[in-house]
Amino acid sequence: MYEIFVQLCNERNISPYQVSKDAGINQSVFSRWKTGASVPRDSTLRKVADYFGVTLEYLKGETPDPYPAGQPTAAELNEYLEMLRSRSECRMLFSLAKDATAEDVQRAVAVIEALRRVEGRD
Repeated sequence: MYEIFVQLCNERNISPYQVSKDAGINQSVFSRWKTGASVPRDSTLRKVADYFGVTLEYLKGETPDPYPAGQPTAAELNEYLEMLRSRSECRMLFSLAKDATAEDVQRAVAVIEALRRVEGRD
């Protein structure tokens, strides 16, 4: 389990000290975890998982998939950012959706999908 934590730190070029500082976890927790003297509580591991944006199950080594179902990958996020940069209509939709409820977004998606079907683009 600690190896997964180290891998996440290395991938993001973050030190365990920085994680402890940012996540509000005593640095001694990581020291004891590293030496095998103890394993952090689930509540502490949850803070670490949330910090890295991975599931608790991944951090604990229970699943190979680090991201919650439906969470976009880094490549997808980059694609979305590029769309927001280059397409004003996407920026407008994003701006309108920021304060929308989940139901509002679902209705908007349904309208867009219906328009695409009518136009034969689906």
